[in-house]
Amino acid sequence: MKKTNRLLIISAALASLVLGACNKDLNLRPPSNPTVGNEGQGTAGSFIKDAATAEAALANCYAFFRNGGAEYYVLDYFNIGDAQSDNAYAGADNSAGFEIDEFRILSTNSWVGRDWSYLYNHISACNSVIINVPKVTDPALTANRKAQIVAEAQFIRARAYFDLVRLFGDVPLVITELPTITSENLAEVYPLLYPTRTSADSVYLQITNDLKSAANVVPASASNKGFVTKGAVYTLLAKIAATQKPVNWPEVQSYTDQVIALGYSLLPVYDHLWDGNHENSAESIFELNFDGWDTGGNWGTSMFYGTDWKKFCNPSNDMIRAYQDEHDAVRLASTITFDNVNGKWGDARLSLDSFPFFYKMRKTDASQNIIIYRLADILLLKAEALNEQGNVSGANDIITDIRHRVSLAPLNITDQGAMRLAIEKERRLELAFEGQRWYDLVRTDRAIPVMEAVKDGKGVNLGYHLTQQSLLWPVPQGQMDQNANLEQNEGY
Repeated sequence: MKKTNRLLIISAALASLVLGACNKDLNLRPPSNPTVGNEGQGTAGSFIKDAATAEAALANCYAFFRNGGAEYYVLDYFNIGDAQSDNAYAGADNSAGFEIDEFRILSTNSWVGRDWSYLYNHISACNSVIINVPKVTDPALTANRKAQIVAEAQFIRARAYFDLVRLFGDVPLVITELPTITSENLAEVYPLLYPTRTSADSVYLQITNDLKSAANVVPASASNKGFVTKGAVYTLLAKIAATQKPVNWPEVQSYTDQVIALGYSLLPVYDHLWDGNHENSAESIFELNFDGWDTGGNWGTSMFYGTDWKKFCNPSNDMIRAYQDEHDAVRLASTITFDNVNGKWGDARLSLDSFPFFYKMRKTDASQNIIIYRLADILLLKAEALNEQGNVSGANDIITDIRHRVSLAPLNITDQGAMRLAIEKERRLELAFEGQRWYDLVRTDRAIPVMEAVKDGKGVNLGYHLTQQSLLWPVPQGQMDQNANLEQNEGY
């Protein structure tokens, strides 16, 4: 079937060339393809001509977090990182979420399709900046500012590709824009319009090179944590280094040290991270800033918290039990809140008298920021790097500092294997409902054993069955239908 599709596409292309010989003004409009951005309709960044339009194009890349791609960054980011893990159930009443939660995803899953499109559309916006801003000759755009605009877009593009490669594995690497399609250039444009998948290693190489280039240009600080800084770049480099196999642990440590050297500090009160009164704090490295509904408000609160309708990302019994077993009352109170939902709705696996809700996003006026990266994450990643290099004591010191803030006793672990599990648990308790858990389990090769051991509130195993193929999402069927050059992931 796939060969037949490819022949049909090539035949259509040849037919277009023949028609073009008769009418060179023929309007060739290919099928919509969000992978290449702008529905494949030519140079999306051609409007970038001067300093003002260059700044506007970069602003669009930032705005996409809050507007064009908000469904991904405000909602799905947490459904993936937490509801796909042992932290939460999918919640609500959406069958696509249940498929992901229960590891029975189909290639037609609507969330899978939309997230592929959101991430590639974000990449397309960044490509416009990266390609076109260097061409601007307006003297009002200084060389330094021009380089900084490109570097910020490189970070945002790299961050999107990092999510794509972790979700799908090999993905098309699109770092150019399409020219306007004519009968003369169709053969040249065809592989750009219908790209093949690029190996994950090559994608990692591209995003690492982008970030290393950006690190030399972006500022050490900005007016708020919603803008790209050196700390954000080094944080992403550390996360990539900890994810790509084989892991280079000295490199992970080096990048985390570069973040720490920039002067971030843990807030003394854990709840200040989430109460909405201490945003853009000394602990925050990169966060999405929201001002309310007028500027693309953070509507995530209504999706996760409150009893007026079924909510997404319901904290799991296993997550609640993890806090209780650790006597971690401080982080439990900041992460999960409980309410009586009798007579409203509920999940049979959880008590209706005391139903749990995701609580790190709690302001109801759409103005709460979303923290993407913060120092505690980096400190725990450094502890992991130290432990994997045999410095168990150094890792223990970091864990002690993290636990001290939430009134927990030191662990005093001296065994590397025991410390590895302690760091895994500490990252779970510290970073729950921040979109981190699933990716942590996958990168440490712990997703299968951890998920297959998850129990419900009565201590009964939930019966998750995972394979290595379950760890990647399928390429969306809509993309497969449009692009005969794409190959599907194994198992789908």
